[in-house]
Amino acid sequence: MTSVERRQGRYERRKAKREAKREIKIGGFDDFDRVTDLDNLNLAFKDAKKKVHWKESVQRYEMNRIANIIEAKRKLIAGENVQQGFIRFTLRERGKVRNIRGIQIAERVIQKCLCDQVLVPILSRPLIHDNGASLKGKGVMFSIKRLIVHLCRYYRQNGFSNEGYALIIDFKGYYDNIDHEILIAMLRDQIKDQRVMELTEKFIRVFGDGKALGLGSQVSQIAAIFYPNALDHFIKEKLNKKRKQKIKIVRYMDDMALISRDPKFLEYCLEEIIRFSDKLKIKINMKKTQIVSLKHGFIFLKGKYSLLENGKVLRLPCRDSPIRMKHKLKKFKTLLEAGKMSIKDIRNAYQSWRGAFMKRFQAYKKVSKIDALYDSLFS
Repeated sequence: MTSVERRQGRYERRKAKREAKREIKIGGFDDFDRVTDLDNLNLAFKDAKKKVHWKESVQRYEMNRIANIIEAKRKLIAGENVQQGFIRFTLRERGKVRNIRGIQIAERVIQKCLCDQVLVPILSRPLIHDNGASLKGKGVMFSIKRLIVHLCRYYRQNGFSNEGYALIIDFKGYYDNIDHEILIAMLRDQIKDQRVMELTEKFIRVFGDGKALGLGSQVSQIAAIFYPNALDHFIKEKLNKKRKQKIKIVRYMDDMALISRDPKFLEYCLEEIIRFSDKLKIKINMKKTQIVSLKHGFIFLKGKYSLLENGKVLRLPCRDSPIRMKHKLKKFKTLLEAGKMSIKDIRNAYQSWRGAFMKRFQAYKKVSKIDALYDSLFS
């Protein structure tokens, strides 16, 4: 037996062992019957109505919940179309317009059942740990904590020095450039049940044009989280072996941060990432992609992070966030006087910014100044 044959034999044995382990872990989830189970559909409705139970469409669905769930099961088993079109609206965030295509409650229940019972258990398993997208137990705070952990570890491994660099990468028009054919091929490698795959493919292709996924669809969300997984593994398993350099990676959807002591190596990594992203037809936003010093600080997930000489990580909000809140409070005052906004709505909006957003950062003085403005306007 030649050396090539021995290597091939070892590869086949490792592959068979991985497949057997995968079957034990998630084989039970790859089953269309989980999507058509009445208990699972009922549970999906209870989760889907949270925070939107006041809507008329949700209340109408709940009035005939049992009949609606049975009808959903019948359509799924018969292979009928369960899509009901989109509810289109736009959101403006920091001057950026986002076109949202929401879905009807009847379709949302089926999508949620499909995702919770099949797609999420299967597609979340191959994800790297530092992919902090919105899965159970993860989210923005998870990604921020992982970034801080990596910076502290880097400081110790680098001889207690804050000399180093971060490569910040941003994908351009991420949802709009996800290629359907590439995505579906990836999904077929993970999902073996043909009926599950056909249903998932319908929810993806409904957005048309051979590319793009829509905000507002849960199938789109898990697909978008999974889509760059090959890129994540390429960085951790291939680039980490090059030149014996160790890089640390954190990714949240279309934002990515890589940490290394060598800026030249990060330039090489960026070239390889661009080349790999071209295969996935993902575009890199070069205006927002940059290599910056750790001690000078870099922007990631609306915050600025700097590694100090003593090894601590300084967390500050982006400069424009407090400025925007000042403008909002003054606008809220005008709306309050015009009777177009209640003091309760203003208080909730402000506490959401102050508690949910600003608590991530070390910004006592900035928050105190905004508190003083709030008190002067609404006390």
